[in-house]
Amino acid sequence: MIAIIDYDAGNIKSVEKAVLSFGEEAVVTRDTAVIKSADKVMLPGVGVFGDAMGKLEEYGLVPVIHQVIDAGTPFMAICVGLQLLFEGSEESPGKEGLGIFKGRVLRIPATDGIKVPQIGWNSLHLENKSVLLNGIDEGSYVYFVHSFYLKADDESIVTSSVEYGTHIHASVERGNVFATQFHPEKSSSVGLKILENFIKL
Repeated sequence: MIAIIDYDAGNIKSVEKAVLSFGEEAVVTRDTAVIKSADKVMLPGVGVFGDAMGKLEEYGLVPVIHQVIDAGTPFMAICVGLQLLFEGSEESPGKEGLGIFKGRVLRIPATDGIKVPQIGWNSLHLENKSVLLNGIDEGSYVYFVHSFYLKADDESIVTSSVEYGTHIHASVERGNVFATQFHPEKSSSVGLKILENFIKL
């Protein structure tokens, strides 16, 4: 069973639908017992960093996220979910993230010809070896919706990047934790392959 953490963020239903399309059991929940008993856990979402982190705290979900990660349960975060894994964001000064990884989330700089937010397709540059991106070709296109981007301190965890006004860390993984800034559930066959790689872990 895959637990999809429900913290009132947008886009959770599309992730659930994508998981169900593989014939997997998916439960959208904020029940800590259900989350801890799941085979895999997902933290998707669209929204503002500070609001999203505030909801995780309000619903008592911060400790259980740390517990399932520490227990070695495969854990995948998407979009603002990826950002929450880090220490903080320029979007919400003074609001700390989960601190699973070291790094900051910065505003995409205003540049000639670059519209912020980035909404649409961009091509991945593959970096370090990745379980999640196994079978994904260099230059594959995936779908983004974001105004803020990740700059991870440890580049060895970065598995792909894109260029959009700056160099953006598009996905990371270490051990049992996987995260994408882009939306695999909206990225056609490439995204479905990425989700399948996670589901089959």
